Amino acid sequence: MSPRRNRPHGGENPDRSGDSGDRYGGSQRSESWQGEEWLVRHVAGASSPGKRYRCPGCDQEIPGGAPHVVAWPEYGGVDDRRHWHKACWNAKDRRTTRVQRSRNAPKY
Repeated sequence: MSPRRNRPHGGENPDRSGDSGDRYGGSQRSESWQGEEWLVRHVAGASSPGKRYRCPGCDQEIPGGAPHVVAWPEYGGVDDRRHWHKACWNAKDRRTTRVQRSRNAPKY
């Protein structure tokens, strides 16, 4: 007896154009912000266990396993990606441009 194969019987892959899920468990789209096009990806929390990031919107830590948003300029590279809380990304136009850090806060 041969082992069972878990493949769809439809033959072709479903159409994955447009806003589709990716290997990080979220969808990607393009948004305009500050006169520039940004690529925005919603990341499911389960795809980033153990990794912690600092949100540029509120300067607070995003714990590992928490759902969040990754955004970068359309023509930017890997070093330009920033991890945001979803609420901070949605409120980015209402925030001031300068983030105040406490005296003992890390600068990353």
